[in-house]
Amino acid sequence: MASDGTATLPPKTGPFSRFERMIALRYLRARRKETFISVIAGFSFLGIMLGVATLIVVMAVMNGFRAELLDKILGINGHLVLQAVDRPFDDYRDVQTRVTGVDGVEIAVPFVEGQALASGTNASNGVVVRGMSEDDLLSLPALSQSLRGGTIDGFDPVEGEPGETIIIGSRLASQLGVAVGDSVTIVTPRGSVTPFGVTPRIKAYQVQAIFEIGMSEYDLVFVFMPLAEAQAYFNMGNTVSGVDVYVEDPDAIGEMRATIENAAQRSLFSVDWRQRNLTFFAALEVERNVMFLILTMIVLVAALNVVSGMIMLVKDKGRDIAILRTMGASRGAIMRVFVMTGASIGLVGTACGFVLGTIICLNAENIRQLISTLTRTELFSPELYYLSRLPADMDPMETSAILIIALALSLLATLYPAWRAAKLDPVEALRYE
Repeated sequence: MASDGTATLPPKTGPFSRFERMIALRYLRARRKETFISVIAGFSFLGIMLGVATLIVVMAVMNGFRAELLDKILGINGHLVLQAVDRPFDDYRDVQTRVTGVDGVEIAVPFVEGQALASGTNASNGVVVRGMSEDDLLSLPALSQSLRGGTIDGFDPVEGEPGETIIIGSRLASQLGVAVGDSVTIVTPRGSVTPFGVTPRIKAYQVQAIFEIGMSEYDLVFVFMPLAEAQAYFNMGNTVSGVDVYVEDPDAIGEMRATIENAAQRSLFSVDWRQRNLTFFAALEVERNVMFLILTMIVLVAALNVVSGMIMLVKDKGRDIAILRTMGASRGAIMRVFVMTGASIGLVGTACGFVLGTIICLNAENIRQLISTLTRTELFSPELYYLSRLPADMDPMETSAILIIALALSLLATLYPAWRAAKLDPVEALRYE
């Protein structure tokens, strides 16, 4: 009341003022008669947290799968394979020199490839024998930096001496029961031609080194042999099966393909890594997108729990809302109070989900090993998933999209209950109290 006897109105507060934040925080704290409502809010918080964490972990694992598989596959196989069409590939050294001079090309590797049977102490296994020179093997980090025993040095035979050494994968060595220095017998049906037909070729080779790329299919199947020895073994003469071309940017191979073919200066058939692995990576991409949609439903269900919890809170706080309205609180203020109350659950749940998901992603392999130890099972079989470890690669843009979606759903879930609270008639609310 002013000195002249006129009534004075309380000062107006702006949107999201301290008063509105105080009321919203008060509604978040449970009292004895509001235990059920607080339980619903708690489940909503847990739902959002687990939904966000699950989305982050699953998408990170899917990204890790793609990155690891791409790295392993392209670490051994070239980004572009050149093969002869009209005549034998006997000028491969000239093609190698010309292709290597193209901008963006790192290396070009001639190779001889054939199928054979490898026999060791314990068993036999079908293998892919690939003949390559020592320098070319050393130029492939995926192979040269993954040795678990032995060395590549001295792989090429001294002139005049047979190159009776091979390099095999760790899983193949384990299956055959051999180690560095042991002998492995290689059998191929493409042997010598006799009057009675083609006889199989059987020859023993000493294991010079054992590699472990981390992709079970390669560690079990690939056998590397000196190029000259592979040419003789498969009756290739002075020709090769093809030339693997490695470029700086694998995703740009489509634009570089024509330039590389022109630089070869001869008729060649070329296949890039996208064509060779089209089905595999397409299926992986479809699975990734479907998993994203399915797991987003978890966050949506949690957001619907926010809706139900907020509606019950509005019903329980009908008298409080009426009193606030009679004291001068605007409908906008009431709406903002309940928006902040519901959005706080979504914000804290999303933040905790992000922290939980990040912790799991950073320790994915350790968690896998712990669960495998506790359950005494192989949780992540290399034979089924190709990789020997569980990869997790968090993409900043993708993680940001997950957080934005979770926050948006949480905010949208509060709008209808908040609108109902703002539309509540104070007279009707107090009449039945």
